[in-house]
Amino acid sequence: MAAFAYSAINAQGVVSIGELQATDLEQAREQLRQRGLLAERLDRVGEAGGSAAATSSGKKVTAKALQVFSRQFATLISAGVSVVAALVILEEQTEDDNLAVVIADVRSKVERGLLLSEAMGSHPKAFDTLYVAMVEAGEAAGVLDTVLDRVAIQIEKSEAIKRRVKSAMIYPTLVLCFATLVLIGMLMFLVPIFVNMFKQNGGQLPTLTQYIVTASNIVRSWWYVIFPVFGGALWSIARFKKTQQGRDLWDALVLKLPMRIGATVLKVSMARVSRTLATLIASGVDIIKAIDITAHTSGNAVVEKSLLDVEERVQEGIPIAQPLLESPVFPIMISQMVKIGEETGELELMLSKVADFYEDEVDASISSLTSIIEPVMMLGVGCMVGVIVISMYLPMFKMLQTIH
Repeated sequence: MAAFAYSAINAQGVVSIGELQATDLEQAREQLRQRGLLAERLDRVGEAGGSAAATSSGKKVTAKALQVFSRQFATLISAGVSVVAALVILEEQTEDDNLAVVIADVRSKVERGLLLSEAMGSHPKAFDTLYVAMVEAGEAAGVLDTVLDRVAIQIEKSEAIKRRVKSAMIYPTLVLCFATLVLIGMLMFLVPIFVNMFKQNGGQLPTLTQYIVTASNIVRSWWYVIFPVFGGALWSIARFKKTQQGRDLWDALVLKLPMRIGATVLKVSMARVSRTLATLIASGVDIIKAIDITAHTSGNAVVEKSLLDVEERVQEGIPIAQPLLESPVFPIMISQMVKIGEETGELELMLSKVADFYEDEVDASISSLTSIIEPVMMLGVGCMVGVIVISMYLPMFKMLQTIH
């Protein structure tokens, strides 16, 4: 059992504050419901810092939970349920404890007079800029249910692309880790066995064997330096990537990678940009704001900079298609489709078609990339192991020639 501090309200609007014992957050919430109380704040004692906002600030809500929440929220609103009542229902139904705390805080702020978008904006780790902007546009246009449904679709499409990329990276990553372990194991344990045999027989070792023996000696003698340095280097690179300079450099480098890797990364960015911009425009977000939000959620610093340049040109009164055409980042097809959309007044439809096209292209590119990487990785592992094995057998062949 754990202790939970709560702040709850009853049917008459009277606020109660206290503590209760429960096994988890859901059971604690259920105990309050049985008492006729609705939790405004519910924190495990010793955690979270004492408020719903603080509780959610360090924990991110999963995309799946957010998608389900958006879809259910849209359904309730379209059915005529008020925003506060819908939030109460969703708070009780959600299976994600982090999201439940966020919803409780959002509901509390809406009850105090804040707009839904303003309340959601106070939880940036749960509701990003894109989400808040769409909700704000939906509130202003009176189509909140439609916008929330679009948000759910946007999350679903975005997560689908992420899953495809992650699934494509699993095999190469496993092979690379396996190859590294095999290399370290052979240098530390296998090579020394052969070295002892060579010392007993004497004679000059072949050049390739000398190189492998030297590498083995270095790894065995300095492993306590090499491994921490290697780990520190990886940590430093990861830290550098989080800086603006490191992100700019890394994202530019990724787009130039060979073997269609760079092209695939660009297609992923184009799919995300097209889908996000189409969703924002369809939701009624101002075009300048829509481009700005799309830029900051593009996932690539090079694409982001190009979109911000497009935003500046559009603010000057230039159609969107023109700066897109002049940018070396965006494929010609995007600018052509955007131009058609602007001329026909169907920009959102054209962008949706572009997004569909690039999402299909991402699938095809990932399949093609996987078919290329797999044999290359296996060939690399085979060459690595082969070089070590050959270097160990060369002295034996030399000894056999001496005997004959």
